[in-house]
Amino acid sequence: MLRSGLIRSAVAIVAAVAGFAAAASTALALSVTVNGQPATFNPPPIQRAGRVFVPLRGVFEKLGASVVYEGGVINATGNGQRISLKIGSTQATVNGQPRTIDVAPFIIGASTYVPLRFVSEALGAGVNYDASNQIVVLTTNGSAPAAAAASTPAAMAAHILHNLSPAVGGTVASTRPTLQGEFSEAVDPNSVHLTLDGRDVTSGTTLSSNGFVYAPPSPLQSIKHTVQVSGKLASGQTFSEPYTFTTGNAPPANTLTLTAPAAGATVPNTFTVSGKTVPNAQIHIVGGATATVGGVFAFGAGNYTGDTTADANGNFSQSVTLQTVSGAAIGLTVTSTDPQTKEAAEKKLHLRAQ
Repeated sequence: MLRSGLIRSAVAIVAAVAGFAAAASTALALSVTVNGQPATFNPPPIQRAGRVFVPLRGVFEKLGASVVYEGGVINATGNGQRISLKIGSTQATVNGQPRTIDVAPFIIGASTYVPLRFVSEALGAGVNYDASNQIVVLTTNGSAPAAAAASTPAAMAAHILHNLSPAVGGTVASTRPTLQGEFSEAVDPNSVHLTLDGRDVTSGTTLSSNGFVYAPPSPLQSIKHTVQVSGKLASGQTFSEPYTFTTGNAPPANTLTLTAPAAGATVPNTFTVSGKTVPNAQIHIVGGATATVGGVFAFGAGNYTGDTTADANGNFSQSVTLQTVSGAAIGLTVTSTDPQTKEAAEKKLHLRAQ
C-alpha cells in the first residue's frame, strides 16, 4: 500500500510539473524573417514571461552560427561572436563577458528553447518585434543565405508587378500604409498569395485579375518591410516577386465611413458608392460577384475596379456597374489612401444583386 501510494504521488507531481510548464509557455503563430527571407521553426516559437523563445539549433543555424550543446551548456560561435548559456540559468556570457538574461533557456519534451532577442542581438543581428501582427524581423550585417538567394524564382525577372504603393524601396510616414499594385497581365486571383514580412496576409487582401489591395489592420513597426506576391498568370505561368518599403512613425489618422450602400443591401447592376474620408484621399473600389472563404474577396474578370478622389471636405461618390446575375452574392472593398501619409483605411461590404 505504501509503495503504490508513493507511485501515485510521484505520478501526480510529474503531471503537475508538466501542466505548469504547459501553462507557463504559449505556442505562437509567429512569423520570422531573416534578411527578408521567411524562416520556419519546428517546433514553433514559444512565449514565456513576455519573451519569445525559439528552438536551439534552428535560430543559431539561421543566423550563421555553429552550436555545441552538452551537459545543459550551450556554446555558440558565429559572426565573430562567442555565446554561452546554461539551461535554467539567467547568467550568460558574450565573448567572455558576463550577461544577465530575463528568462533562462529551458527544455520542453525533446526541444531546447533559447531567448530569440538575446541570441540574435548577441550574434550582431538587429531585431524588430511587431507584437500586434506577430512578426519578428531579423537583420544581419551580411546578405541573405546563399540557399535562399538561389531559390528566388526566375519568374521574378518578368516584373509582373507595377504601379506599386508604397513604391519599391520607398519610405512612407504612415505606419499603416495601403499596399496596392497592378499586374502587368491578367492573373488568376484565386491563385494569388501575399505575405508581409513572411506572414501570409492573403485573407485580408482584396484581389482581382489585374491588381491587389491590402490595408494593415494595425500599425506596423517603423522598419523596412518585405512583401512577396505570388500566383499564376491567366496563361498558367507562375510568378513570385518580392519588394521592400519602409514605414515611418506617423500616428494613424485616416478614417473611412461609407454612407451608401448599406451593409447587406440588395443593389441593382449599377449603383452608387459614397462616403467620407480625409480630404483629397485616393479612393480605390473593387467589387463583383464572389464566394468568400475566410473573409477573402477574390474577383475574376468582368467585375468592377475603379478609382476616384475625395473632395476638399473628404466626400466622395462613384458609380459602380457590375456584371452579375440576380441574387448573386457581391463583395465590395473600398480603400481610402491619405495623399500625404499614404495611410490606408478600408471597408468591406457583403451585398446581394437585385
